[in-house]
Amino acid sequence: MVWSWWGFMEITKVSSKGQVVIPKQVRDAHGWREGTELIVENTSHGVLLRPKRVFKPTTVEEVAGCLAKLYKGPARSIEDMDAAIEAEAVRRYKRSVGK
Repeated sequence: MVWSWWGFMEITKVSSKGQVVIPKQVRDAHGWREGTELIVENTSHGVLLRPKRVFKPTTVEEVAGCLAKLYKGPARSIEDMDAAIEAEAVRRYKRSVGK
């Protein structure tokens, strides 16, 4: 492990097959287990690894469209939703302080 301005860094080598071992501490910190698919992105600052999304990207319309199947009541106003959120926040606060 090596110290840098951004914290500790690990050093690894590229194998003859082009493989790189990601240090266990880094894998654990990101929750990358065996079989995790990573996207390798070449950036102006170096190489970026990020996990491949498990689900395909969706739009608000796609997500909201499925909600209509779950809720059959009347449409709620923003004020109704704000009041419900406030009431739940108060309920949780009272529960947390024992009232």
